[in-house]
Amino acid sequence: MSSTTNVPAVLLVGGMGTRLRTVVPSTPKPMAAVGAKPFLELLVRQLRSQGIDRLIMCSGYLADQIEDKFGHGGEWGVTIEYSRELRSMGTAGAIKLAQDYLSDDSSFLVMNGDSFVDVEFEQLMRTHLQHNALATMTIVPVQNAGRYGTVRTNSAERVTGFAEKTNADMPGLINAGVYVFDRSIFDHISEGNSSLERDVFPRIVDRGLYAIEHTGMFIDIGTPDDYARAQSLCEQLSDAATRG
Repeated sequence: MSSTTNVPAVLLVGGMGTRLRTVVPSTPKPMAAVGAKPFLELLVRQLRSQGIDRLIMCSGYLADQIEDKFGHGGEWGVTIEYSRELRSMGTAGAIKLAQDYLSDDSSFLVMNGDSFVDVEFEQLMRTHLQHNALATMTIVPVQNAGRYGTVRTNSAERVTGFAEKTNADMPGLINAGVYVFDRSIFDHISEGNSSLERDVFPRIVDRGLYAIEHTGMFIDIGTPDDYARAQSLCEQLSDAATRG
């Protein structure tokens, strides 16, 4: 049996997307069009193509646009439930809010709704289970790591620490925004607004946080320049999303 069988995916799609508003002023960032379709559809198709068909979307900003487009997911062969935040909760707070949708799951995937990583979810889940991890993240090498902040790991794939953004133009490994969590992660997320990157991950470094390095396609559409790059890679992104 596949290690991703019956594993749900939580998609973080509730952010304000302020940096992208100059090009998509009245659309939630995951709904920004890449070619003729919303970016978020790439993620839904990617999950479905790899056998993951139970999705929870953590919506918030302009949530109606997302919920009206994707409904219950039948058009894409998936089932979608929505955990809607009424105020900004941050990446960790949004996951905590969705806890009731995950009550029967020992582990689950989480994906940022504004980035695409050509990752094999089966491999990610297998690594997570082999390490008996609390959390496992996908990391990617980039040339401009100073813009993101970097992740430090050891030879056993264990995360040993993080470095803050420096805005220096230097290579490094960054968090790509695709994770597997054991359900006990909820014990490490406080109520209210909180961030995976700032609040949760630094707190669990010594409690079983692992990373798997990925060298394939990675793109995030958080800035106008990166959004333009996604447009230029539209065909490659579409192919990668359905390669499962």
